Amino acid sequence: MDARLKSIVCGAAVAVACSSGFGPGRAAQYLPLAGGSFRSVLPPDRQTALSQVAPFAMRSTPVSNTEYRNFIVAHPNWQRGAATALFVGADYLSQWTGVREFVPLDAAAPVTQVSWFAAQAFCESEQARLPRWIEWEFAAAADTQRADARTDPLWLAQILSWYATPANTQPSAIGQHPANFYGLHDLHGLMWEWVEDFNGLFVSADSREQGSQKQLEFCGGAALTLSDRQNYAVLMRLALLAAMDANQAGRYLGFRCVRTISQSGVTP
Repeated sequence: MDARLKSIVCGAAVAVACSSGFGPGRAAQYLPLAGGSFRSVLPPDRQTALSQVAPFAMRSTPVSNTEYRNFIVAHPNWQRGAATALFVGADYLSQWTGVREFVPLDAAAPVTQVSWFAAQAFCESEQARLPRWIEWEFAAAADTQRADARTDPLWLAQILSWYATPANTQPSAIGQHPANFYGLHDLHGLMWEWVEDFNGLFVSADSREQGSQKQLEFCGGAALTLSDRQNYAVLMRLALLAAMDANQAGRYLGFRCVRTISQSGVTP
């Protein structure tokens, strides 16, 4: 881990402190990633060009049920029944048994059934934002020992095994598996995650084109990229995000937050 970036992240005057652990009441931990050149499944030239990822700091864990309950207690306008239908749908927190009560869900499990608008509002409360797709993809390419493990068939098989598991149970507690190379937990195998730019990943530059064209472009691109089997798990996530609207939620769709790292410190 880059010592200078860690110093910037942990030394900046931010509202949420760097700390460790997963227990209730812990402060969120943002870990620095130096960025750099990266081969994305969505290359900037739509062919083979490398993407350039700027330095950023990512929350080490997804947001938990407990953390989200604390957020809506402090911001009651985001409670179920109070948030406007423009920002949340009927499925918003629909598995919670009360406005502020998530039992029987696990307190340490990631919060799900949260819309993009609600997730972004939570991140803003931590002086942060949702990650951009390239930031999430960059972080998720790491295994426990390598910054980019995407050419390892054994690691890819472990990720793909999650997609073969029937989706008939709630996500388990956060942090039950080893952290990756950057110290980040549960980027794979626990849940799906919102990204800031989800609705612009496959949209044509011509804004007059309709959603059917958006889907057509995605399916065509996926057909080409799927010839590279190592991209399959990531493309599954892209397919999910492409199908979402910002006020929708999902039983396995949660989120984590990031901060931008600049020479002057950390900014949302």
